[in-house]
Amino acid sequence: MNHAEQTRKIATGQGFIAALDQSGGSTPKALKGYGIEAGAWADDAEMFALIHAMRARIISSPAFSGDKVIGAILFERTMDGLVDGQPVPAALNAKGVVPFIKIDKGLEDEANGVQLLKPIAGLGELLARARALGVFGTKERSVIHSADPVGIAAAVKQQFALAETVLAAGLMPIIEPEVTITSPTRAQCDALLLQEILTALDALPHGVQVMLKLSLPQVPGTFAPLVGHPGVLRLVALSGGFKRPEACAELAKNAGIIASFSRALLEDLRVQMTDAEFDAALGAAIDEIYAGSTVKTAAVAA
Repeated sequence: MNHAEQTRKIATGQGFIAALDQSGGSTPKALKGYGIEAGAWADDAEMFALIHAMRARIISSPAFSGDKVIGAILFERTMDGLVDGQPVPAALNAKGVVPFIKIDKGLEDEANGVQLLKPIAGLGELLARARALGVFGTKERSVIHSADPVGIAAAVKQQFALAETVLAAGLMPIIEPEVTITSPTRAQCDALLLQEILTALDALPHGVQVMLKLSLPQVPGTFAPLVGHPGVLRLVALSGGFKRPEACAELAKNAGIIASFSRALLEDLRVQMTDAEFDAALGAAIDEIYAGSTVKTAAVAA
């Protein structure tokens, strides 16, 4: 797919975006969920080789195709790796799955109820390399813990400033200010975040678009004003720790929002499975998430 074809697929495609971007801190947990315990690797290189093998198995599976998975977010090492002898972005593009790259390098300590992005060293080089490999966009995650207007405004401001850099490099930014689903002020966080994002979107130059990746709102339909906003190419949701059935049920209550799930996609996959068992489990997860993304059970709130 060329850039224009990728844009059309993400803007209008029926399906969801798979998040295959667990990084250093979250990799051991992802491997444990896959059935590989800590101690199975001697160093980081072996650990990342194991997680790459898991991702390669997913991407190579006949269940994983552009018919229902319209995009996939990659960790940098995955982007630089191979699947069936091809660079991973090329393998995804060949399957009709639009590749993205996670560019954030971790979070600052919490202040004003949020964790901002740490500085991203070597960002320009990473963006240029990603574009050359056929990657369409980026993803950058900060975290909102409580309904602090100052903190939430700072998180959104930082995200949109970074988005300008990504857009200038010819890539599409996925802005991800995640609201922690266990926050006691979750609904207030959602409301404050909505207003800050709308303000930032309205300030974008005419014709410029970004993508948004948000936590499933506590009140279904909260993010309805973002769906169809001229500054938003697509709005996607993270599972945020919900198990897949609950995540899909909540997703289905929010018209116009598709999934970008990680744990909820991978939770039934195990290294010990035969290829047939693996493909069946992955296919069942994809079908369930696809349904939550495309078959809605409630109207968007006014």
